[in-house]
Amino acid sequence: MTLIRTLLVAASLGVALAATAQEPTIRKTLIERIPQLEKIDEVRATPMKGLYEVRVGTDLFYTDTKGNFLIQGELIDTQARRNLTEDRIKQLTAVDFNALPLQDAFVTVRGNGKRKLVVFADPNCGYCKRFERDLQQVDNITVHTFLYPILSPESAEKSRNIWCAKDRVATWNDWMLRDKTPPAASCDTAALQRNLVFGKKHKITGTPTLLFANGSRIPGAIGTQDIEKRLADIEAGAKVSAAQ
Repeated sequence: MTLIRTLLVAASLGVALAATAQEPTIRKTLIERIPQLEKIDEVRATPMKGLYEVRVGTDLFYTDTKGNFLIQGELIDTQARRNLTEDRIKQLTAVDFNALPLQDAFVTVRGNGKRKLVVFADPNCGYCKRFERDLQQVDNITVHTFLYPILSPESAEKSRNIWCAKDRVATWNDWMLRDKTPPAASCDTAALQRNLVFGKKHKITGTPTLLFANGSRIPGAIGTQDIEKRLADIEAGAKVSAAQ
């Protein structure tokens, strides 16, 4: 095992050194020819020989050793049958669950509340309503809902009325599950603005967006069975980690 580990470390070091050696050339060429790429955050080698990843925020491009060609698309490992671009974006957009500003969300607890889920939702989002109906079937969960009004001015109005309601959870459920319009209300809505800033920073571009306790992120609605499976997998993973 020691020899294998040594070989793996050496291989990783070789890839890192290759990226370091080519980075100045790639940066210089691309910035000169494509000024929009002035803010390149990272250049790194990919598993494909001679192909380098160019990262701008969470946008990924690929280029050769000289920066003469630029590819925008997905890199697939056909042997492992993995979408390497997708894997990398998931890594880049992962959010540390423990670092979330939970004070800017309202909380729903069912059962023992042991399992955790964060949802970014727009009250005018049809998929969010469908997701909420499915979520009602999930027990023993704590749900932190961040109001994220990105669809229309009316979304902002409804979000304000829900956030400022005396009972946020009841008002949210009345609207999402029973189409009962939230009554007009007013209060300090700085939290909603912070949610928009947070979402923009972390590239949350659609609703619902789900964040699980293990850092995984799902853009879009999923059904009850899928929710249960993901929560169960997280619990199983936590037990394994605790036993090690």
